[in-house]
Amino acid sequence: MKAIIQRVTAAKFTVGDELVSSIGRGLCVLVGISTDDNANDVDWLARKLLNIRLFEEPASGKRWMESVVDQQLEILCVSQFTLYHRMKGNRPDFSRAMQGADAQRLYGTLLQKLREQYAPERIQDGRFGAMMQVHIQNDGPVTLEIESPPQSDQERQKLQRSQEHQAKAGHKQAARSAQPATEEPASIEKLTIGD
Repeated sequence: MKAIIQRVTAAKFTVGDELVSSIGRGLCVLVGISTDDNANDVDWLARKLLNIRLFEEPASGKRWMESVVDQQLEILCVSQFTLYHRMKGNRPDFSRAMQGADAQRLYGTLLQKLREQYAPERIQDGRFGAMMQVHIQNDGPVTLEIESPPQSDQERQKLQRSQEHQAKAGHKQAARSAQPATEEPASIEKLTIGD
């Protein structure tokens, strides 16, 4: 999973004349998802985006000291399949980019993790698959490219086992909730009639 991170004073996405989303000071992030990416890549990228130190410390003015979380800033993300390209002559080939529903699922998981680990109202996104215009005011300018590290076969197998275990647990829970509830017999109390 790859991200182009831009430190911004403001950013917004539009489709035609419609404003899709916007932020003030923070990060504008273009997210590329490759055919090899999985939940481990999502975890890595979410952690990096929330912790990368691209802002100066207000008190001392020292650069590269604080993250968006430290300063309570915003993040604007958009899925960008063109980040996983290779050139075939003068024409780009995007066969390394994850396609359609699978890419949308992983991208949605990234947004969910960012919102869970930070503040939902500070995470904004574009419209998946739409032709958008990206308007940014790059601050610095500061632009970085980061990419999740390759995973070993052992890491991939561990993730697969974990996902299979979660799926089984989910099926068992669904089966339990589908069974009709059995009612406990009502308890009979002895009534004493007094004078």
